[in-house]
Amino acid sequence: MPLRTSDLIATGTSVPFWRASLDHPSYDGYWKQRSVRRKLDQLNVPVLSLGGWFDAYAESDLDAFSRLALKGKSIETWIGPWGHNPGLKFPTRDFGPHANIGIRGRQAAWFDAWLKKNAGASVHEPPLLHIFVMGPDIWRDEHEWPLTRTRYTPLYLTSTGSANSSAGTGVLRWKPVHSAPSDGFTYDPKTPVPTVGGAVCCEPKIFPPGPLNQAEVERRPDVLVYTSAPLNDEMEVTGPVRTILYVSTSANDTDFTAKLVDVQPDGRPLLVTDGIQRLRYRLSLDKPVFVKQDQAYQISVDCGVTSHVFFPGHRIRLEVSSSNFPRFDRSLNSTGPNSEQIKLTKARQTVFHEKGYPSAVILPVIPKANGPTAENLNRAPRR
Repeated sequence: MPLRTSDLIATGTSVPFWRASLDHPSYDGYWKQRSVRRKLDQLNVPVLSLGGWFDAYAESDLDAFSRLALKGKSIETWIGPWGHNPGLKFPTRDFGPHANIGIRGRQAAWFDAWLKKNAGASVHEPPLLHIFVMGPDIWRDEHEWPLTRTRYTPLYLTSTGSANSSAGTGVLRWKPVHSAPSDGFTYDPKTPVPTVGGAVCCEPKIFPPGPLNQAEVERRPDVLVYTSAPLNDEMEVTGPVRTILYVSTSANDTDFTAKLVDVQPDGRPLLVTDGIQRLRYRLSLDKPVFVKQDQAYQISVDCGVTSHVFFPGHRIRLEVSSSNFPRFDRSLNSTGPNSEQIKLTKARQTVFHEKGYPSAVILPVIPKANGPTAENLNRAPRR
């Protein structure tokens, strides 16, 4: 510490682009000039993109697909059950033989279709999105993102005031609770909640991605754990996941995290997707707006994207805390530039879930009638 000097620890020298990025913590002209998203309108060639649900770039891949599709551009995207390295196997979950699609061969066939003599590059086809639905472990074709048939369904948080750790009383319910005490914990940036899997990049030996077991994380008293009853029917969750929280803090700035977890029948809590929100950027990334101490605020935590089926007998779980380190830069609970701070300040955090404060995880549920169907992976390459 401070974070600005971590380049010296990692490389033995200062890294100009690292320090320049830390000079611009808000979304200002520095980032806008570098934004690929802001330049997509300039794209006039066919696009093939590939990403993974457990890759840090999955949201960007799908956002680009959506923007290009709306513009009528030729775009084909694959999102598989992969990390940044599609060949990496996860220790907790085998997604079966269909997870390997032979990426290099598909890339070559796509280039052949567009670049060889007499290729039909002028043919206009609908945008094509191949998503791997985890659970049934199959591919499915879509033409939009998010899916228009999505039913955004809230699961509400409640407890008896002690949701701390998986041994606590946190519950997820399908209907809001009108009377329930709040939950609280102390966030100490000196001992942040460690990152265990998820959509991370890029060296798996140091920083393994994927649907890893969250049992150790859930033993911590600074992690609130809310769990549904076992499901009677399967539920497909495909799309962006977000969590609406009503919170307060003893600081003027801090972070809140949320993790969506699939609790297996044997009790193993496997990560599905997760995210974080720094309170100073709760309204916009463009300009920080600090909070008042111990005052309740509504925040929305972007929990990433997924396509995952919760099977009967499984339980849906949400973990809430204030750090996921080192995947995300930990807040030091200060109003100063986080990269410059060296003082570690504790913060007392509160999560409300009573009448008027309906904290909930919002699941992008896909109606069962439109559930997974097998796809023929051996068809001719698209042109």
